[in-house]
Amino acid sequence: MHATAIVEHYLTGTRVDTFLARHLRSYTAWRLHRLVRAGQATVNGIVATPNQRVFTGEEVSIRLLEPPDNLMPSEEIPLEIVFEDQWLLIVNKPAGLIIHPTGKNPLGTLTNALQFHLDRTSDYPGQKKPGIVHRLDRDTSGVVATAKDHMALRLLSIEFQRERIQKSYIALVDGVMKEDEGIIDLPIGRSRGDSSALMTCRADALDAKASKTHYEVIERLPRHTLVRAKPRTGRLHQIRVHFATLGHPVVGDEFYAAFGELKPDRTPDAPRCSPFINRQALHAASISFSHPMTHEWRTFEASLPPDIVQAIESVRAL
Repeated sequence: MHATAIVEHYLTGTRVDTFLARHLRSYTAWRLHRLVRAGQATVNGIVATPNQRVFTGEEVSIRLLEPPDNLMPSEEIPLEIVFEDQWLLIVNKPAGLIIHPTGKNPLGTLTNALQFHLDRTSDYPGQKKPGIVHRLDRDTSGVVATAKDHMALRLLSIEFQRERIQKSYIALVDGVMKEDEGIIDLPIGRSRGDSSALMTCRADALDAKASKTHYEVIERLPRHTLVRAKPRTGRLHQIRVHFATLGHPVVGDEFYAAFGELKPDRTPDAPRCSPFINRQALHAASISFSHPMTHEWRTFEASLPPDIVQAIESVRAL
């Protein structure tokens, strides 16, 4: 089995084994280095040496004698693709689908679905690995950005770390909010004495970090408010915790109640308290960033799913 790639301008001057490691992320760098040393790699048809540098436009090929080291299981799970090019894959994640495999859920995740999609357009399984640079909660739907190669993943990750990514969410919250817009500026940390996955704005929060969420009221309903939330930081459960702390928890939230309280039956299988929707009414509506390779500012949007649309219609009728 062979893998072939053309050297892009941003990788010119790198060692041949480093170049291969960035393109073949399912193989360890050490294994690729050993294959190059064994004469299994060529540059423009000539056997390469381990210290050889590669330059823009050259064709690098390697004979892969063994299967990948870290092969992600792939599953044919339907994906709604918002955008795709040779570097990025943007999808609209449905509610109920977790992002990464876990011990309890090794399959049936977005990562498994993305791997299946990438394998269909690759020379062999595992040639490409989905590089997910941000997360959504299991029961939050909406847009998720992934990188298809090493450089795009690295550059996107830097943008997230520097908080240059702009995200916009639509949420249906309990109660009628008074202000048309505002900024929720409350530190968020882990809830003391509870699961490490639960967060809080309480003064006794552990490892609290500065957190800001800008919001705009879209529509005031008889007993609820439809809002657009734009997190300026990226804390776990940030939007859910911030609105709950204000006294306006997201409709259908399984954990967070009004004014910083935690719900007593805090398990994913506990019955939902909302008659309008069977999950939190929170949707990642858009994500905007500078394309890592073309440097064009792009915005990718995901339309509201039917269950949130139905919930909005139901509360309008109250």
